[in-house]
Amino acid sequence: LKPEKVKLAACGRNHTLVSTEGGNVYATGGNNEGQLGLGDTEERNTFHVISFFTSEHKIKQLSAGSNTSAALTEDGRLFMWGDNSEGQIGLKNVTNVCVPQQVTIGKPVSWISCGYYHSAFVTTDGELYVFGEPENGKLGLPNQLLGNHRTPQLVSEIPEKVIQVACGGEHTVVLTENAVYTFGLGQFGQLGLGTFLFETSEPKVIENIRDQTISHISCGENHTALITDIGLMYTFGDGRHGKLGLGLENFTNHFIPTLCSNFLRFIVKLVACGGCHMVVFAAPHRGVAKEIEFNEINDTCLSVATFLPYSSLTSGNVLQRTLSARMRRRERLSLMSSGRLYTINNEMRKQRNKGFN
Repeated sequence: LKPEKVKLAACGRNHTLVSTEGGNVYATGGNNEGQLGLGDTEERNTFHVISFFTSEHKIKQLSAGSNTSAALTEDGRLFMWGDNSEGQIGLKNVTNVCVPQQVTIGKPVSWISCGYYHSAFVTTDGELYVFGEPENGKLGLPNQLLGNHRTPQLVSEIPEKVIQVACGGEHTVVLTENAVYTFGLGQFGQLGLGTFLFETSEPKVIENIRDQTISHISCGENHTALITDIGLMYTFGDGRHGKLGLGLENFTNHFIPTLCSNFLRFIVKLVACGGCHMVVFAAPHRGVAKEIEFNEINDTCLSVATFLPYSSLTSGNVLQRTLSARMRRRERLSLMSSGRLYTINNEMRKQRNKGFN
């Protein structure tokens, strides 16, 4: 790639996409479904330029799924390529494509996300469209619309203007102007809805973070991360391999948003979630970390969770096997009791607004 400067990058299951300041898009890795966009299905061990993209395609965002790829231009054009076995690149009955194809609904697109086998995008007027594998409610559509899952379908159950969307393995997270919605499969806690709802096709608000202003969302296969406007990060879902960033020796699952206290001395700006890991981009607080305070709060559940080992979630009826009435009562009591929540004072908010936007 030298001497070009990298502007954007996206990683799929076994391939990588990169765009540069010079306007080129490169790809490397597995290519069994044409996800590299190079016109064939041969694997590459070094970066190759995708000749389809020229200087007129100013890339705003890249996204990569299991064997799919997407590029969004600054003028709102969406291009996708790779595996379409489940309709996850929105090209109807085509099985796969080896070169970028434009996906359009007649409106410019502002955000794109590729999950493992489903995808979603947001239009500039705040509408959310989904397509791909329809199982487990991850498309957020009523049953009567699932027959058209191979083409983009409007999610009408979200009454607010959508800003971002993130697709995981079997779940989807949506950021609106005033809330965060989740839907799909949540047996590991990746929906953030507590231990009472493990699957839903109806978009549900994460009520526990209503008092937080969320600026960025990200999904891994079975976990989720949220960043607030002042650079705090919350994670929830599958805790195996330490990928929630909570520093716990026992890799427990978190069913509600949990503050990552390891990053309190930083302003978290971006996060990317993979299958079994997470990458965080953060900046130091520049001398104001001492201003962090511990405030007593009531009725807060952001730092309280019910922990369930992975082994108890791998077979049978998850809800019946893992949640006793006693555990549910304990959770309710925990959520109602006083807790301690790290908060950042006004000085830190001012700092983010001044120097870290």
